[in-house]
Amino acid sequence: MSDSHRGGTEPAGAESGIGIGIDELLEQVRAGYVRVGPQETTAAAADGALLVDIRYAELRERDGLIPGALVVERNELEWRLDPRGSHRAPQAVSHDLRIVVICNEGYASSLAVASLRQLGLHRATDLIGGFQAWRAAGLPVEV
Repeated sequence: MSDSHRGGTEPAGAESGIGIGIDELLEQVRAGYVRVGPQETTAAAADGALLVDIRYAELRERDGLIPGALVVERNELEWRLDPRGSHRAPQAVSHDLRIVVICNEGYASSLAVASLRQLGLHRATDLIGGFQAWRAAGLPVEV
């Protein structure tokens, strides 16, 4: 089907029924918000942003934690951060909450942000380079 018949709204590759690749998906997702670096994340936290670490337990045990970050396993993220959710974390008080999602290297966090934004958490973003960028910047880590 041509773009004019689809209205130009289907992602590239959808015409073949295959969909798009992960690189294209990441590009599309990240085009919808401004990501932050380690120093910006620190400043956001100082201004009241909620840092959310979605790394799995083995990585947290191996590499440590960002002080003050809320640890939420990726598979629980939406349930814990939706302010209207019955299983929300106490910190999930508003759709206006500034949230910085942190994974290990900054890939899974981008997809998590897309999901949070679909829930109305319009100020959600993620840390470019994830926890590894935080640590490389010499920022505090709790062992």
